[in-house]
Amino acid sequence: MLELYDTALTSRLLLGSARYPSPAVLTAAVRAARAQVVTVSLRRESAGERAGQGFWSLVRELGVRVLPNTAGCHSVKEAVTTAHMAREVFATPWIKLEVIGEDDTLQPDVFGLTEAARILCAEGFQVFPYTTEDLVVAERLLEAGCRVLMPWGAPIGSGRGLNNLYGLRALRAHFPGVPLIIDAGLGVPSHAAQALELGFDAVLINTAVAQAKDPVQMAAAFAQAVEAGAAACAAGPIEARDLASPSTPVIGTAFRG
Repeated sequence: MLELYDTALTSRLLLGSARYPSPAVLTAAVRAARAQVVTVSLRRESAGERAGQGFWSLVRELGVRVLPNTAGCHSVKEAVTTAHMAREVFATPWIKLEVIGEDDTLQPDVFGLTEAARILCAEGFQVFPYTTEDLVVAERLLEAGCRVLMPWGAPIGSGRGLNNLYGLRALRAHFPGVPLIIDAGLGVPSHAAQALELGFDAVLINTAVAQAKDPVQMAAAFAQAVEAGAAACAAGPIEARDLASPSTPVIGTAFRG
């Protein structure tokens, strides 16, 4: 069971809603993923009034929890304003907070992020910050009032997987009681399984599903990978070794003198 801001979820796979070929494919992918949380960008989806209304209807019909995000925001003011608009539209205190600092990698501006998080938490928002694996930044976000962290695996849409295993392991070890969701950069189901095996609580996938040749089949594959990774973590994986360790006992076996 995954608990995010006192909301209990059975699925550890969160799904983005951007870049799907059609609303019908998005609907089928969400169902195949068995996702209970779907992220939406207010700035993108509300660009056209009719299109926006149709999208909101689709999300409501899916019966999922909506996690609005501040995608595309490059300043504290822009992110805070977008969060307020999202809370009014969706009637939810949840907000996935993005403050982008670098255009080529879409790396978070961690200084603006912590400032925006402090403002929004003080105003009653339940903030899901898109951040890096930096331990100091994580501590500042928690001090600001965040109860969930969403570190990147790799740059958004890159499909590179978990770029900094050392940093992500350190983050998990330093904050054992904080829900950590890998957000951005995962490309294939094995990346998601690896994240859960490392002890992360969930993953958020968008591009890897939406831009696959068969988004619905890929969504189902990610759902299976997340379940496998979580089960493996719970089972207690063996430690990696530098030398071989025979799986068959050698004591008592015959050998030539």
